[in-house]
Amino acid sequence: MENMVNVKINGIDVSVPAGSTILEAARIAHIDIPTLCYLKDLNQIGACRLCLVEVKGARGLMTACVTTVNEGMEIFTNTEKVRKYRKMNLKLVLSTHEKKCLSCIRNQKCELQQLCSEMGVEDEEAYKGRTIKYELDESSPSLVRDNNKCIVCRRCVAACNAQGIGVINSLDRGFDTHIASPFDQPLAAQACVNCGQCVVACPVGALYEKDDTAKVFEALSDPTKHVAICMAPSIRATIGECFGFEPGVDTEGKLVAAAKRLGFDGVYDMNLTADLTIMEEATEFLGRVKNGGTLPMMTSCSPGWIKFCEHYFPEFTDNLSTCKSPQQMFGAMYKTYYARKAGLDPADIVFVSAIPCTAKKFECRRPDQSAVGNGIYDVDYAITTRELARMIERAGIDYRKLDDEKYDAPFDIGSGAGAIFGATGGVMEAALRMAAEVILGTKLEKESLDFMEVRGTEPIKFATYKLGDMSVRVAVVSGTGNAKELLNKVKSGEVEVDFIEVMCCPGGCVNGGGQPVQTAKTKAEIDLKKARASILYTADKNLEYRKSQDNPAVLKIYEEYLGEPGSHLAHEILHTSYIKRGLYN
Repeated sequence: MENMVNVKINGIDVSVPAGSTILEAARIAHIDIPTLCYLKDLNQIGACRLCLVEVKGARGLMTACVTTVNEGMEIFTNTEKVRKYRKMNLKLVLSTHEKKCLSCIRNQKCELQQLCSEMGVEDEEAYKGRTIKYELDESSPSLVRDNNKCIVCRRCVAACNAQGIGVINSLDRGFDTHIASPFDQPLAAQACVNCGQCVVACPVGALYEKDDTAKVFEALSDPTKHVAICMAPSIRATIGECFGFEPGVDTEGKLVAAAKRLGFDGVYDMNLTADLTIMEEATEFLGRVKNGGTLPMMTSCSPGWIKFCEHYFPEFTDNLSTCKSPQQMFGAMYKTYYARKAGLDPADIVFVSAIPCTAKKFECRRPDQSAVGNGIYDVDYAITTRELARMIERAGIDYRKLDDEKYDAPFDIGSGAGAIFGATGGVMEAALRMAAEVILGTKLEKESLDFMEVRGTEPIKFATYKLGDMSVRVAVVSGTGNAKELLNKVKSGEVEVDFIEVMCCPGGCVNGGGQPVQTAKTKAEIDLKKARASILYTADKNLEYRKSQDNPAVLKIYEEYLGEPGSHLAHEILHTSYIKRGLYN
């Protein structure tokens, strides 16, 4: 039985687990203590001093996020003294903060702005003094850092360190403290993987994605361009949050309706090319097993993971599947197969992907991502969930009132296997559904399609499946910090597996760096990874086709164009290559 501690909070008796902080104890008692630097399980440093409370018998105020409760402790969270010093600290934060709220990308979704409103902070000039003007760091292909809005809470630093990357930290001391890369070098000069976990950790507008919405709007206004968009599996699980829906609400039909009202010539389901990826990737895996190829094979759908591997484990680049990601496969197929069917010039096509991932922006311009050639990229623009939501808002579309609509043919059919790509373990499970049928030489029954051992949000999962005479050893990992741990064990021989799925972001794409931002309080109360992933698994259960190899739209592509999985033409269009970058390339 869990040890409990009895405390009083604002005169109310509360029993909480031993080891709880005052902040955790207060939330158990449904009492809110404001925070700014705090992020559950990631950043508990007491730096912002906004969670100050009074404790009977203590000499001064104490920070709730780092102070552990003791038996009989009496805590006061809302005294005049507490309110006075919280307000003072908030004004100090504002004194060096660029207060251009109306034009800020986080306007009305900013934790600092919200706290100012709640505490009645109006005198922005309370602490006049020297300020430092920082240049924007726009060197990254995916991210922008604006230190003029940074409050030095270090949440981004904690997120980067948790990813096992650590290319940003606090530099200098005192008033000159700021967040930057070593020696104030630009972010693009670092081994950053563009994952964007720093962005979703940031409570203000100091970090954001490179915004491509103006370019997409421009293309939509050009009558000479054919503009199409495809939606990644996890977008449907999260975009509703941008419009006031609770996490865990599926708004896929409204998403399609909104995209059509934006004026796209085609609105498509990326689940289809997730299925196409499985057809190629499972075929590649079985080919490596049969022909003595490089094992363990590692998945290639996550561009942040790919860049991480190239930088930190270049010796494993030969283990990566050569398959392009579903995003890149869709653009490649649209500008070859579909362009030929529709009589379109690939040069006149603008292909857009809506994705949960800031690293996809980098992926669009990687070498060897042009099936057509002649400088025509497979994907022209990758826009995040947040960017798509901003486009919908700016177009005056009332998202909540839209009726559900369906994707456009011929890329409107996706399987349940494609749907679960957005959750950690989903790619592995989808691949196993195909590989198992090929190895066993028989169709899997419905009750045999759920590979539960690879599901869930645990950072690292292992499973072994006996398929006929063959045992397939698999591992699933999410978060590059966890991937580093697993790969070091593979390298040392401590772990032996045949197939590894890696997702750059903890929990997979549902928790990607391009997903809707949520406050630290929401993240502490709701398991966003679990809530969002549940939508994808529900879709999988309810879809007509649950295996990639059963998707009639995919089978038609092979029949009419590619021939068979792993064919020469499939390799030309759907496969790619990698770079052994190392830390300084």
